[in-house]
Amino acid sequence: MVIDQLLKVALLGSTWVLYLLGALSVVSLSAMVERWFFFRRHRDDTDQLRTQLAKALRAGDGERAKQALAGSRSFAAGILREALVWEDGGADAVADAVDSELARVQKQLERSSSMLGTLGNNAPFIGLLGTVIGVIQAFHELSAGASKAAMGNVMSGIAEALVATGVGLLVALPSVAMYNVLIRHVETATAGAEATSHEIIAHLKAPARDAASGAL
Repeated sequence: MVIDQLLKVALLGSTWVLYLLGALSVVSLSAMVERWFFFRRHRDDTDQLRTQLAKALRAGDGERAKQALAGSRSFAAGILREALVWEDGGADAVADAVDSELARVQKQLERSSSMLGTLGNNAPFIGLLGTVIGVIQAFHELSAGASKAAMGNVMSGIAEALVATGVGLLVALPSVAMYNVLIRHVETATAGAEATSHEIIAHLKAPARDAASGAL
């Protein structure tokens, strides 16, 4: 019967669940470390960059605006440096280039977010599976042994089985926390890039652009 086959699988034990959770914790930790270094490498004050650009553009100093972009490690500066290659095509061409570059960068920003979110949501259930398997194994030992000795084995087995749920939670909680932090960083970087690009595009659309400063 199907139940008998499932029972045989359960009686193999829940140790493999702990190994699986251990492997998932390594994957999760690796993703967290990689994301931390990634955002740290591109960390910069986007508000300050936008202020510098606004001052340079209003003063008609396109060279100073380019220097501000070149000296910034932010995602906004990288997007604008790539988009301004199309400056000769006018404001619309630059706006389209900004959208294209922002879509490309957003994929980099969101890397590992789905994995961390999925792991955070499902690791407790993997741990619970290990606990259920351990409880099944413990009660099977109870049904096959003498009362006192068997009861001791049951209690010991259940205690060990509960470890799987605890490990699942330990894997899930940091993953959920990092997922939330990652989403906040993505939203902040995207908003900063959009605000800064609008500053440049507004300058390109200004009627007095050519007379005031020429090309950037």
